[in-house]
Amino acid sequence: MKAADDFGKQYIPKQRLGEYLDVKEERTFATETEAVDFFSIARKRLLDVNHWAKLAGTALSSFQLTNAFGNVVDRYAEVGDYLRIDIPGPGTALGKGYDWVKIEEIAEESEAGMDMISLRARPASNPLSATSNETAHFLTEQATSTFQIKRIGRHIYAEEHGRNEQANTYTASTVDNLRNMLVGWAAMVGFSYPQWKALVKGLIDTK
Repeated sequence: MKAADDFGKQYIPKQRLGEYLDVKEERTFATETEAVDFFSIARKRLLDVNHWAKLAGTALSSFQLTNAFGNVVDRYAEVGDYLRIDIPGPGTALGKGYDWVKIEEIAEESEAGMDMISLRARPASNPLSATSNETAHFLTEQATSTFQIKRIGRHIYAEEHGRNEQANTYTASTVDNLRNMLVGWAAMVGFSYPQWKALVKGLIDTK
């Protein structure tokens, strides 16, 4: 049986530039049957992006799922969807007040005694904009966030892996560049950790 760090590792991009972040949480169940049942619950929570803020129990950011055209939807996430993120404070002009990421991969694996789902998102342009393809996020498009739920035997893991994080300071908007520098700096020195920690805890909360 694979170690937790190895299972699903191939879905996390290599760290090549900027900063990175790894956030993990674990729950252990009395029996494997209980773990299998709970994995199904946690899997649905991961895909139910519109309820992430409620799971995290924090007002730091809110998440809204949209389709490929930027229209708000109320369903489980799919590849090609966007997440419209509302971060406290001023948003981007390019994003009309929001930061945007695109879901570029959802992968699932099952082996003997193990299950895994992985969702990877990347900073993207505002899908509602007809005039700009520039990244509407405080990080550059080289950055990724990979969220994973894993079951290995009786153990359930929730993880967030940020890779290649650099502030997005080369847009056509001077105001956005300044804002992105400040927000990106805050995220890279650790201010994003509490939010992701709260989310991964919420994804596998058994209460």
